[in-house]
Amino acid sequence: MYQQMIFVNLAVNDVEASKKFFTALGYSLNPQFSTDDTACVKISDTIVAMMLSKSHYKEFTTKEIADPTKTSEVLLCLSAESRDAVDGLVDKAVAAGGTAGKTQDYGFMYGRSFDDLDGHTWEVMWMDESQVEG
Repeated sequence: MYQQMIFVNLAVNDVEASKKFFTALGYSLNPQFSTDDTACVKISDTIVAMMLSKSHYKEFTTKEIADPTKTSEVLLCLSAESRDAVDGLVDKAVAAGGTAGKTQDYGFMYGRSFDDLDGHTWEVMWMDESQVEG
């Protein structure tokens, strides 16, 4: 059965710094699609983040590139298998130079967020599946 993938493309100031940041979080780079202008970060089998230099990003759009340190362009949310996994990923992001954001604790759902080196906001959420009506 076909599994649809998502490729998140983000403009970054420093591709090499982004490579170091995301590998410090435990993600791998796909060297086949990584260049001096692009870091292809494999988050899962179906999620890939493409960190593009601003000059390369401009090749794909005629719109102005948002400054994520001043404007919210998108909220990226990743699931986690446990509360500890949420904390672990956010703690790694902060240790790698990211900035911690809000913590949300609803008992059955727990999440934290961080901004990466360029200011893109990443949320990490865990939800107790037994509490969700099917």
